[in-house]
Amino acid sequence: MPITVFRSRVHEETRQAYVETGKKMAEIGSRMPGFVLIKTFRADDGEQVTIVEFTSDEHQQAWANHPEHLEARKHGRETWFDEYDISVCEVIRRDKKP
Repeated sequence: MPITVFRSRVHEETRQAYVETGKKMAEIGSRMPGFVLIKTFRADDGEQVTIVEFTSDEHQQAWANHPEHLEARKHGRETWFDEYDISVCEVIRRDKKP
C-alpha cells in the first residue's frame, strides 16, 4: 500500500485559498478508486503534514495525475508554499489495533 507524506509550509497570506483548495482536493481524492484515507496535521512551528493512503500504486498514480490535482500542485509550487516535500512510500511493516 503506498502512502504519500506531504510536508509543507504555506505563506500565511495565501493560507485561506490553500485550505479551500485542499478541501476540494480531499473531496475529489476520497471519491477515487482505492482511496483509504487523508489526514492533515499542523505543528506549532507552522509545518503541515498531510498523509494520503491508497490501496495500490495504480490508484495512487491516478490521484497524482488527476487533472485538477495536477493544477492545484502547480499552483501550490508557484503561489502557496514557502517550502514543501512530497514522499511516496511503500508500507514495509504495519502493526495496527482496530
